[in-house]
Amino acid sequence: MEDPTHYPLLVFAVAFVALWLTSVAGVWLRRRTASAGDERNEDIGVILAATLTLLALIIGFSFSMATNRYDQRKNFEEAEANAIGTEILRADLRPPADAANVRKLLGDYVDQRILFYLNRDDTRRTRIDQRTSQLQADLWTAVLGPAAAQPTPVAALALAGMNDVINSQGYTQAAFWNRIPNAAWVLMAAIALCCNVLFGYQSRNGGAAGRLILVLPLVVSIAFLLIADIDAPRHGLIHVRPQNLESLAQSLGR
Repeated sequence: MEDPTHYPLLVFAVAFVALWLTSVAGVWLRRRTASAGDERNEDIGVILAATLTLLALIIGFSFSMATNRYDQRKNFEEAEANAIGTEILRADLRPPADAANVRKLLGDYVDQRILFYLNRDDTRRTRIDQRTSQLQADLWTAVLGPAAAQPTPVAALALAGMNDVINSQGYTQAAFWNRIPNAAWVLMAAIALCCNVLFGYQSRNGGAAGRLILVLPLVVSIAFLLIADIDAPRHGLIHVRPQNLESLAQSLGR
């Protein structure tokens, strides 16, 4: 089963319901201990303030992790387009027949790389990965054969460029797999639950004050939604658009 944090809206819904229920539980605990003195309530207020501060730090740290990974995916998309574009130019150094074959394969490869970024269908992803692997094998064979038959500096240059093309795809795939650890999500969730229990306990009963227990669960859930959306490379609203690869495809007339 796929990690549920891949789906930001699911994270928001689960977080909001769970945090709201814990706030309600805090209100219930206050009613059970209605005879508690003001001194005890002041102590709980201090604990709540400290816990909220810790939650803010953890959320900020997780948001920083998510944005760094998002920037990494953008940088690798640019590097991948540059590597493919460079290899297309180096194809002109080869005999016309070989150059045409390499250019055609690289054009098909660019199409698959664009689909890799735009695809949101989990079942289609396997077919894209398989086609990409096949094209990589064909591209490597197309440059390795002539280089082995006639090892020249030009052939070695084309071979090195193709190696960069294949390596850049591996770096991109690793960046898509590199996400916020589940342990960090568990830590944030545990601290957020504690905060909402204390927040519910501190709130007054009834009226508008009772409805305020929705505020903290909603705000924290929105923060979780934003982190999950930035961190999820395929699902949600925020994605890495393959602008460089699309520009390269347009220059190839595709």
